[in-house]
Amino acid sequence: MTPAIPRTALWLSVAGLLPFLWGALTLMSDTAYDLGYQTLGGRFVGPYVELAYGTVILAFMSGVLWGFATKAPERQAPVCYALSVIPALWAFFMAGGGPVSAGMNLIFGYLGLLALDWQFWRWGLAPKWWFRLRLPMTAAVVLCLLVGVML
Repeated sequence: MTPAIPRTALWLSVAGLLPFLWGALTLMSDTAYDLGYQTLGGRFVGPYVELAYGTVILAFMSGVLWGFATKAPERQAPVCYALSVIPALWAFFMAGGGPVSAGMNLIFGYLGLLALDWQFWRWGLAPKWWFRLRLPMTAAVVLCLLVGVML
């Protein structure tokens, strides 16, 4: 049986969804957009918040994978370290351009990250509960980014 996701990890992960959810909400609601724009500024509404935060979190997740790579056996470690930097490099090189192409590239980046999460979990380098946390978190992020791409 897989151990439960630690509450702190779960709550911090859910809290980490808030900028994505806020960005999607401001795209779907003129009232939310106006409120966010007037109180927080243009950088914190619509696709701007989703793309900026999405890039940061994709790079952050590279660091998480790097931490998992430290647990790899000596012969496997070089591959794990190399795989761990892919999300950050993807975010750096692919999240530019217009909001639609940047959003789509972030979606692909998060789906690729999910594949890496699964692989590190399968190798036993991530906690046993890791993939059960990452799957719904990735789904939520991708859905929010899709709102930005579609609207």
